[in-house]
Amino acid sequence: MKERTRLSISFELNGSPRRIEVEAHRTLLSVLRDDLGTVDVKEGCDEGVCGTCTVLLDGRAVSSCLVLAPRVHGARITTLLGLSPDGRPHPLKEMFVRHGAVQCGFCTPGMVLTAYAFVRSHPQTTRQELRKALAGNLCRCTGYAKLLDAVEAYVREVCSVR
Repeated sequence: MKERTRLSISFELNGSPRRIEVEAHRTLLSVLRDDLGTVDVKEGCDEGVCGTCTVLLDGRAVSSCLVLAPRVHGARITTLLGLSPDGRPHPLKEMFVRHGAVQCGFCTPGMVLTAYAFVRSHPQTTRQELRKALAGNLCRCTGYAKLLDAVEAYVREVCSVR
């Protein structure tokens, strides 16, 4: 039987330090969900196509199913829950609720994190740019108009007053 390589990694998860031993071949998604119980990160296609498992890796939106866990050693990981460290809903989440963009909710964590990362670096964005930014996140409920309405409202009502 072939022995598997185990590595000790440390990273920050939603503002809290974490240290864990993982097998070198495991993905960030599996470590977050199976080892750390971070179930706000959803498992979708497991091929990096649907965007459901999106997390922020040092502020950049990534598909956690495509990131090997050892890659995050020393990094800062933010999940949907990490956007609300004080327990109050993040304004972008509130816009999703207000505009009926939640639907079944399975894609919502990935959509919110992808939108959040994009808007942070593109605060004067347009609906067309938002559409392109969210193109890698699939909604099986086909509610894209409401998703775009929610992010546009966030840009207009929250980001423009900063």
